[in-house]
Amino acid sequence: MASESGTAGGTPAAEAWAADKVALITGSSRGIGRTLALSLADKGGSVVVNYKVNEDLAKEVVAGIEERGGRAIAVQADMESPEDIDRLFDAAGEEFGRLDYFVDNAAAAAFKLIKDLKLHHLDRSYAMNIRSFVLGAQRAVELMTDGGRIVTLSSYGSIRAYPTYASLGAAKAALEAYVRYMAVEFAPAGINVNAVNGGIIESDSSAYFYGVGGMPGLDVVLPKIPKGRMGTVKEVADTVEFLLEPRSEYITGQSLVVDGGLTVVSPPFFDDAGPELRLPGGDAAAASDA
Repeated sequence: MASESGTAGGTPAAEAWAADKVALITGSSRGIGRTLALSLADKGGSVVVNYKVNEDLAKEVVAGIEERGGRAIAVQADMESPEDIDRLFDAAGEEFGRLDYFVDNAAAAAFKLIKDLKLHHLDRSYAMNIRSFVLGAQRAVELMTDGGRIVTLSSYGSIRAYPTYASLGAAKAALEAYVRYMAVEFAPAGINVNAVNGGIIESDSSAYFYGVGGMPGLDVVLPKIPKGRMGTVKEVADTVEFLLEPRSEYITGQSLVVDGGLTVVSPPFFDDAGPELRLPGGDAAAASDA
């Protein structure tokens, strides 16, 4: 709550747009979710921190939020489980009485070629990535009594094809389709629904993906990106945060791409061209930007 000096939790009033707001962020003990949770606390927000396994990391995030003047609880829930999803949102309602922001961040899938996907891979990918978002959105809407924002994290695999990503990429494409439908259905309740479509982001997830046997190295991949580098979790978290802010109120049903230009280029690549066609600066410009 804002004090007489015009601050919320020590945050200048002009920056405290999340004061008295409550966010539920899945998979928020690390990576993008953790960064977003702490940033919202800097703006006066309170957060339901969700984790699946690592309670210690979740407690660290809660402590960080409280140090910034916000309120927070950590709730263990496996987003593959409908019962756990209900328990997660029940805990949010019991602690805060309402919800303003739901950020669907947790994701997982098997990185395999389509011919190698088994039935359990398909079932778990659907449960973890698609069903969890729909069930979570349904529960979130019930708690958004004064409007709100829903954001899901997608990836460029939803619109591009590359090795072993079919299961997760198809799921992300389904999420973006749900975003459009939800945006229409939830608009009368004052709820905006959007996606953030990330490129190659420097995180535990990308480290795991590029460790898959046979995957080309980042030294081969990154030069194809116009910005010449990986994105950061903060750059993605900042984009999600923008979609939660009041100034994005007229944006709904959209997928905002954060990929350094990755999805606007195609073969033949400038990087592969001869000297007479290569862009000025070339590798030096990419390196300095990093």
